[in-house]
Amino acid sequence: MPATPLNGPPSPEEFQRQLGNFMRQHFHGQPVAPSSPAAAEPTPPAEEVVFHFDKKPREVKAYLDRFVIRQEEAKKVLSVALCDHYHHVRLAFEGQPQPNYAKQNIILIGPTGVGKTYLIRSLADLIGVPFVKGDATKFSETGYVGADVEDLVRELLRRANGDVQRAQYGIIYIDEIDKIAAAGNLTGRDVSGRGVQTNLLKLMEETDVPARSPNDIAGQLQAMLDFTQRGKKPAETVNTKHILFIVSGAFTGLEQIARKRLREATIGFAAKTSSLEADAETLQLATTRDFIDYGFEPEFIGRLPVRVFCHPLSADDLFTILKTSEGSIIRQYEQTFAAYGIEVLFRDDGLRRIAELAGEEQTGARGLMTVCERLFREFKFELPSTAVKRFVVTRELVDAPAAALQKLLAEHESEERAVMRQLVQDFAERFAKEHGLKLGFTAAAADRLVVLAQQAQRPVRDFCAERFKDFQFGLKLIAQNTGRTEFELDTDAVEAPDKVLSDWVVASYRPGEPAPAAT
Repeated sequence: MPATPLNGPPSPEEFQRQLGNFMRQHFHGQPVAPSSPAAAEPTPPAEEVVFHFDKKPREVKAYLDRFVIRQEEAKKVLSVALCDHYHHVRLAFEGQPQPNYAKQNIILIGPTGVGKTYLIRSLADLIGVPFVKGDATKFSETGYVGADVEDLVRELLRRANGDVQRAQYGIIYIDEIDKIAAAGNLTGRDVSGRGVQTNLLKLMEETDVPARSPNDIAGQLQAMLDFTQRGKKPAETVNTKHILFIVSGAFTGLEQIARKRLREATIGFAAKTSSLEADAETLQLATTRDFIDYGFEPEFIGRLPVRVFCHPLSADDLFTILKTSEGSIIRQYEQTFAAYGIEVLFRDDGLRRIAELAGEEQTGARGLMTVCERLFREFKFELPSTAVKRFVVTRELVDAPAAALQKLLAEHESEERAVMRQLVQDFAERFAKEHGLKLGFTAAAADRLVVLAQQAQRPVRDFCAERFKDFQFGLKLIAQNTGRTEFELDTDAVEAPDKVLSDWVVASYRPGEPAPAAT
């Protein structure tokens, strides 16, 4: 039979027929025709959805206090908003809908490194709901190159292990939302500004998002396979009605818009010296009008009724984070060194100096990581290969880490050499007990033995025993000839033990010649 000419891609019906034949040939299965009554599997009874939430705002804030330092007002506002939302979700799942309730999506405003992401992640951990974080700069309007905001919902479903009901009361957190503010002088279509705002607006209100993306080829093939085996079934969707949306950003420049508006209302307000703290205070006075002037659509900013303002962190705040927070970064470094059997102790003066340097970075708590990584880089490289088992982080160490490391290694080497010299003395004492001959080493000879043992990478006792293995025979012969039982060895005996011993033995047979030194 001649081959069928290729006339373009097959129709959906032809593709399904070919897929069915493939399944029969390779899996020995007999797919059921979609029109067959057997194609539809019995629909399992819907499981009763149980959502338990009984937290109170004060309890939520107390939990956040364990991990996030300062931001008192932000933690209060977040605690109230979160409890309002999830008590509403609980009532809805219990069959007590509240038609007049407006979802309290949240906008977090504050400079980088003040703990915005940490706050939200801690909240999700406390409640035990799926949590997804996205970056607003990665999204574009549907149909254009870039990620689709609906992918956040699909990722939430994945984090919920495919449980649609659980995904439908998760948290979606979008950072750098200020980056999608539309430019005021833009001409043409803004696919990453207003376009993304429009798409997010639909998600934040209520919509059904297909569990499989139209651009997910693997997902579509799986859907076709399911269709050939089980017949047509409704496409799975995730409803966003009870998903809590939280967005955040630094909103650089928003304080200038707010200050300009306030200046027009209050003469002299803007004459105050600008600072990080002053800018933060001005941000708290920002109104919906200021956000619109910044580049947000009125409908978009209107769907974010809860506004949380985070303050910049001072050096004192950073010190408190290091000292008391359960998520303190010093725990990470303690664990890192502990993996090599090294204990590290942080003194308060050292922690305060780290906090001061991190404050100069002006990146909030992120500056702590920058400073600590720079500070401990050489320690993490050098110490695991040494016998150092502990060190203390002081202000002096933070200010001059290279010098502190060299001093630590030198002190350890000095201590190690002292111990090794003692081992040389211990060898001499054991030699005397075993052979009845007193053996001593000059300080220079002991030091040279230590160096040679280190170079040979041998234990000191073993090195000494090997180097002076024939001395008991020669020294006993000398004792018989001269009656001498005490001998002192210098560096010559360490460097050439056999030659020195031979010379001593020969001399013991010649009265009047120099005898080996006595101790």
